[in-house]
Amino acid sequence: MMKILLIGAKGQLGSQIMHIIKNGKSELGSVPAEVLNAEIIETDVDTLDITNLQMVKESVKTNMPDVVINCAAFTNVDGCESNKDLAFKVNALGARNIAIACEEIGTKLIHVSTDYVFSGVGSTPLSEDAITAPVSAYGTTKLLGEEYVREFCSKYFIVRTAWLYGYFGKNFVYTIMRAGKERGKLTVVNDQKGNPTNAEDLAYHLLKLALTEEYGVYHCTGEGECTWYDFACKIIEYAGIECEVLPVTSEEYKTPAKRPEYSSLDNMMLRCTIGNDMREWKDALKVFMGNYKNYIKE
Repeated sequence: MMKILLIGAKGQLGSQIMHIIKNGKSELGSVPAEVLNAEIIETDVDTLDITNLQMVKESVKTNMPDVVINCAAFTNVDGCESNKDLAFKVNALGARNIAIACEEIGTKLIHVSTDYVFSGVGSTPLSEDAITAPVSAYGTTKLLGEEYVREFCSKYFIVRTAWLYGYFGKNFVYTIMRAGKERGKLTVVNDQKGNPTNAEDLAYHLLKLALTEEYGVYHCTGEGECTWYDFACKIIEYAGIECEVLPVTSEEYKTPAKRPEYSSLDNMMLRCTIGNDMREWKDALKVFMGNYKNYIKE
């Protein structure tokens, strides 16, 4: 029987992975039987401190998983600017520790990363071989994490995603819906472009990758690109909320961390290996809007 150690199991993506396994299927289709029948060991920050090398080694050695999926990260982009040491410990050293532990027992590692490893300068979707140049502490520490994974683990999948939202936890979709209902008028930046990604799509592809030896770096984002303003407009439209959404520039909406202006990713590696079944972002959002009420208590 296959054994999967899921790190960050209570987060947005970890919860979605567990949901697919417990449900026995994904919105994108059936999931391989080996994955559905796998023994899943769930850990989160309360049971495993990934910044502690010894603890990570013990957890991996005790459980002897076939694959480790690391969904744990310090993802508060602005928070990373004011707490760079913590961002480094979790996003860089945490990844290093997991990579070292996986290598010791020869297990596969699926490590989730981000579009923030790129500078945001450009106008063509970035494939996996594009030059990285982060512009924030979050992006810098996540890139360091990627580099540690490559250095210390030989069987790795580094999977970069972007603009992630899912049924569980906090995300942009829930924030916009709540704010739209409360305020009736919103301003959203219209000069940053990327790919909204449904966590269901990402989780499905991670589980597919787990069964392969197609190691390397992957981009795994929703198809098509838009601005945060476009994204917000569609959320309000699909949710049927009475709300005016107005575009603003990044200059008018200052944040502690600089965001990439253009970080649209191209899922080239998926297309060339296991297949790219990522949904068009508007289609995936529409399905999400039809389902989310089953998962949250409003």
